Amino acid sequence: MKVRQTFLLILVSSLGTLALEDLGQKTLVFPEASNKAHVVLRPARQQPLTSFTVCLRSYTDLSRAHSLFSYATRTSDNELLVYKPKPNEYSLYVGSSRVTFSTADHPVPKPLWEHICVSWESATGIVELWLNGVSLPRKGMKRGYTIGPEASIVLGQEQDSFGGGFNASQSFIGEITEVFMWDRVLSAEDLSVVQIGGRLSDYLIDWQSLNYEIKGYVVVKPSQ
Repeated sequence: MKVRQTFLLILVSSLGTLALEDLGQKTLVFPEASNKAHVVLRPARQQPLTSFTVCLRSYTDLSRAHSLFSYATRTSDNELLVYKPKPNEYSLYVGSSRVTFSTADHPVPKPLWEHICVSWESATGIVELWLNGVSLPRKGMKRGYTIGPEASIVLGQEQDSFGGGFNASQSFIGEITEVFMWDRVLSAEDLSVVQIGGRLSDYLIDWQSLNYEIKGYVVVKPSQ
């Protein structure tokens, strides 16, 4: 019995401030620029990806470039990165290649919550971006590519190495909520469900059952 108790204590201590909880009606607040503060997300399963959809809501008054969702592997720090280089642009990196969407024709008054869903599929290379329920013109890259399975997934920072290499000038300041990920491209009907807060199935990352760890100055607060 003592051996078992000792093992459990070691296991708990190794997990640090790991949490698994429903963050529905809650938001992550990143109060200041930092090269340390971030949130680590652990997916339901680690697997190679030949398609995905990532959705999230963000609220910021930043005018500089910043990362929204960083998925790094040991061989590629930009294996999957959702990045905002300018207020009216969104970029998606897959396997260190990039496509950028201009939202200048779909302006959002600042500051205001923005809901995005971005998807990619290996079979065609097609990338889709939806901003506040509106589909932008589709682009393409990395046809035939497979995203690596062993991932470090981070909110609030852009990884320049596996789980680190943070730069305060690319850090996120503001609020992030409703982060979801699937290993498939969602249909327009599914995206409409997500946009209004409905539930789907087979999540890789589920905001309402989130396996996460806060590191540094990040605060969980009720959504406004």
